[in-house]
Amino acid sequence: MPHALSVARRVAAVAISLCALIGAVRLIVPATAGPDGEPPGVRRQLAFLRPALDAGAGEQAQTLFPEGYFFLHVLYGLSWVELGQRDPASRPEALRESRWALGRLDAPAGREPFSPDLDPPHGVFYRGWTNWLRGGVLALQPEGRRDPAELGRLAADSAALARAFDGSGSPFLEAYPGQAWPVDSTVAMASLRLHDTLRPPLYAGTVARWVRQARERLDPRTGLLPHRAEPGTGEPAEVARGSSQSIIQRFLVDIDPAFAAEQYARFRDRYVVTPLGLGPAVLEYPSGMEGPGDVDSGPLPLGVSLSATAVTLGAAQVRGDAALAAALANYGELAGLPVGTPWTKRYAFGLMPVGDAFLAWSKTARPWVSERAASPPATVSWWWRTPLLVLLALIGIAPWAPALRRRRGGSPAGPAPC
Repeated sequence: MPHALSVARRVAAVAISLCALIGAVRLIVPATAGPDGEPPGVRRQLAFLRPALDAGAGEQAQTLFPEGYFFLHVLYGLSWVELGQRDPASRPEALRESRWALGRLDAPAGREPFSPDLDPPHGVFYRGWTNWLRGGVLALQPEGRRDPAELGRLAADSAALARAFDGSGSPFLEAYPGQAWPVDSTVAMASLRLHDTLRPPLYAGTVARWVRQARERLDPRTGLLPHRAEPGTGEPAEVARGSSQSIIQRFLVDIDPAFAAEQYARFRDRYVVTPLGLGPAVLEYPSGMEGPGDVDSGPLPLGVSLSATAVTLGAAQVRGDAALAAALANYGELAGLPVGTPWTKRYAFGLMPVGDAFLAWSKTARPWVSERAASPPATVSWWWRTPLLVLLALIGIAPWAPALRRRRGGSPAGPAPC
C-alpha cells in the first residue's frame, strides 16, 4: 500500500507539472497568423464543427438562445470563406461548405425565428448576415464566372435592405418586432458595401446617410453605438455593451474606416482590461459600470464577458491591432481548454460548439471591403504573459516542493512528492 500510494503521488505530480508546462507553451506559441496566413487550428475546428452540425448542434444551440442555430451555421460558412480566400487550393472545398451553410440558413429552420412581416422580410439581423455570407460565397468565385442566381439573390436582398434603410427614420432597423439592435444594422450596412465591390455600385448614398445618422445617435455615456435602440427613432435605449461592440468593431471598418478608427479607440479604452493582472479580457459594461449578464454576454466574472473577449480577437485583427489580437488568442489557448487531435480541435471540451464557431470566425478575421487599417498604437506588450507564466511555474513546482525541502534538509529520502 505505501508503494502504491507513492507511485500515485508521483503520477499526480508529473501530470500537474505537465499541464502547467502545456499551459506555458500555449501562452508563448503564436496562435494567430496575420491577415494572409492560415490561422493555426481553424481547419481542425471546422472539421469538428461540421459533424457536430450534422448531428444537430444547431438545433441544440437554438434551445440556448434565439439565434443559436443561425450563428452556428453562418459563422461556419464565413470561416470557410476566409480560409478559401487565403488558400486558392482550398477554394473548391470552401465554396462547397459555405454554400451548404447558406442553404441551411435559407431553409425554413434558418428563417423560423424571424418574422416575415418586418421590413425587410425576416428582419435586419437575418437579411444582413445572410447577405454578408452570400457576398462571401460570390467572392470565392472567379470574376466573370460567378453564379447568376447567387448574383441575382445578392442584388435583390441588397435592394430590399437599402429600401428599408432609406425609408426609415432610424439607422437601426428591427431584428424582431419592436426590437432594434445597432449591431444588426451594422452587419447589414457592411453587406451593402460588399455588394458594391461585387456588382455595379449602387449604395454609396445609403451608406453615407447611415453613418451620418448613426453618429447622431451614439450612446452618450461611451460615445459608441448603443447596445439597443428605440425602434423607429434609433435613439439610444441601452448603454454600449461588449458583446455587441465586439461584432460592431469587426464590421465598421468595411463601412467607414475613419468612423471605425474613432469607435475602436473608444471601445478599446473603455472595455479592454486586465482583471487581476492576468491577461487581457473584455468587459460587458464600460469601466466603472456594472450590469446583469444575459444569453449574449454569458456569465460576467469580474465584469468580463467571455463571448465578447473571444470575438474582440477578430475586431482587433481587422483593425490591425496585432498585439491585442495575439494576446487574446494566446489567452484563449490557455483559458479555453482546447482539446486537439491530428484531425480536429475543440474548445471547452467541445461542450459549446457555438463557442468554437465564434472563435474560428474571429481567428480568420480581416477586412473584406476596405484597405487594411493602419495599426493603432499598441496597448499590450509581450510581458502581459509574465504573471501567468509565474503562476504556472509555481503550479508546476508545487507537487515537488516536499521532496525538495527534504533534500535540502538532508533528511533520508522519503515517499514521493505530495
